[in-house]
Amino acid sequence: MFDPQTMMIAMIALVGFAMAGVLYALFYNRIDTETRRGRRMAEFTAPVAVRVTGGKKVDAAVRRRNVQDTLREMEQKQKNKAARSTNPGLRLRLQQAGLKMSVPKFVVVSAVSGVVGFVLALSLQAPLLLAAGIGFVSMLGLPRFVVDRRRKTRQKAFIEELPNAVEVIVRGVKAGLPLNDCLRMIAAEAKEPVRTEFRAIVEALQLGIPIDEAVGRLYERMPLAEANFFAIVIAIQSKAGGNLSEALGNLAKVLRERKKMRAKIRAMSAEAKAGAGIIGSMPIIVGVLVYLTSPDYISLLWTDPRGQVVLGCSVLVMAMGVLVMRKMINFDF
Repeated sequence: MFDPQTMMIAMIALVGFAMAGVLYALFYNRIDTETRRGRRMAEFTAPVAVRVTGGKKVDAAVRRRNVQDTLREMEQKQKNKAARSTNPGLRLRLQQAGLKMSVPKFVVVSAVSGVVGFVLALSLQAPLLLAAGIGFVSMLGLPRFVVDRRRKTRQKAFIEELPNAVEVIVRGVKAGLPLNDCLRMIAAEAKEPVRTEFRAIVEALQLGIPIDEAVGRLYERMPLAEANFFAIVIAIQSKAGGNLSEALGNLAKVLRERKKMRAKIRAMSAEAKAGAGIIGSMPIIVGVLVYLTSPDYISLLWTDPRGQVVLGCSVLVMAMGVLVMRKMINFDF
């Protein structure tokens, strides 16, 4: 048998290993990100041969340093933009949804929606407390739901059209057109909402804003990875130089591959979504059928206090199950 002192040392060691494992699991993503970032920086700073362009020698170390500085600066900007995009303000949400509406006007519309919902509930002889709840939801929930729905629809349309716009820029650059003229072409001829977003870029350029900053604002209005990729490519090319047509051509290829992958994931998850919809709707369908065939049998659920408790617990458990299934079948891509 071990003595108490040895057992105490062993317990302390085990607790220490357990805490180290928990901390490593919590900070694994950050450590892995830092490792990949250091590897990318090492690739950029690795010695390469001096290249010759048009008979003039170009110092590759200067270009690597410019790229490194640009990436560091953009990384800091991306952190700030990511913090804003996770919880954007109401004004930015309206702008992302493509609604030309000020915040005070939206507040007035929300108030009117709440009053209409409250009056409509009272006209249907609903209890006062229930009518107040419906009015509250109509005032705070319904307008924001419409804005978020329109925002998501607009972002999907932007993702669908952006690869075509990038390819038009690639062809224009290869034909010898300046980048600004290519952007004006997209702002005049592309489909919505790409046309509106590129028109905002062109207007910013006309005001004298640098092209990297003007394109960088696209990510604020469209918080999508595809818009971020486009802004990064333009920013690196404007500060460090390089073959813009080749970089944008690779970007267009990446965007189309992401589009194909998104469609593939949507097709693979369609069966799971259909099954979840059937499972989630079965209790409601069965309850309606039982009420139509035996109303006295099922009416105990809302007439008897014990039945009300059972009904409330059932609704809560069902809602939790629906949320779990929704989390399982929705993929972030």
